[in-house]
Amino acid sequence: MSAVDPLHADNLSATQNALLSQFARAYLDQQKSDRRWRWFWRIVWMGLAVVAIWSSAQSMHAVNAASTPHTALVEVRGEIGGESEANADNLLAALRSAFEDKGAQAVVLRINSPGGSPVQAGLVNDEVLRLKALHKKKVYAVCEEMCASAAYYIAVSADQIYVDKASIVGSIGVLMDGFGFTGIMDKVGVERRLLTAGANKGMLDPFSPRNEHHEELAHAMLNQIHQQFIAVVRQGRGKRLKESSDTFSGLFWNGQQAIELGLADHLGSLDQIARDVVKAEDIIDYTQKENIAERLAKRFGAAVGAGAVKSMRSTVSMH
Repeated sequence: MSAVDPLHADNLSATQNALLSQFARAYLDQQKSDRRWRWFWRIVWMGLAVVAIWSSAQSMHAVNAASTPHTALVEVRGEIGGESEANADNLLAALRSAFEDKGAQAVVLRINSPGGSPVQAGLVNDEVLRLKALHKKKVYAVCEEMCASAAYYIAVSADQIYVDKASIVGSIGVLMDGFGFTGIMDKVGVERRLLTAGANKGMLDPFSPRNEHHEELAHAMLNQIHQQFIAVVRQGRGKRLKESSDTFSGLFWNGQQAIELGLADHLGSLDQIARDVVKAEDIIDYTQKENIAERLAKRFGAAVGAGAVKSMRSTVSMH
């Protein structure tokens, strides 16, 4: 049995103590870091909660103010689509609130949009017509810079359409766009291997050669949607519409021309309509908008969420 060298034993003990001390410092530093992050997230979410409560209080104040006679405003801004702010869910909620408020003398759709989804626009058009019949209230559309395509689809649900002389109005048509990459693939030596169950499942695939039959099917679908659009415009505008070969060709016109063609009725602005037509100068905005808390939460985005999850996971793993 060999004897232990006292010097070696002392060195080993010193090394172990140093490692333990280093580990203890690292552990304490990690604990402090975790506590700081926990407090940071608590402060962030408390701040967001305060802002949300404040925004709700402001909304309640607006609702209470809406009991007196006023002109109800609903904004249609930007692209119309399921993922955009101008989507059917937001617009329908705003319209229902506006129509149901007894103080609202009429509803004004203020539109500044290049168009978008015919589905979303169709849902809004149908609901405006239903709400008008149910509540017996007038609806006026005010077109600002642009009221084109799906935006005009919504506008024709109004009793009258007002424009600025330089507004862009019309574009009554339907399009489907995309790209074809077969030429580039041939040049770089890439082969497309597409397997489908169903003869038309790969229809309009951008990495496959053009298919005349598929394009005919797509054109037929677009033409059907176009006819639906035309029917809605004819129903909304009635005898005021002065049809020509260009009316439903996808062309657009300025506001003055739109009036001459029966696509719009008068020149006018929101304030003018509230004052002179509705006879209720007070304007209350019913548009569904993201509150400050929602905007801040979105701005933080996925990176913030991932950071929070990571922080919570490290906290759990160390306790």
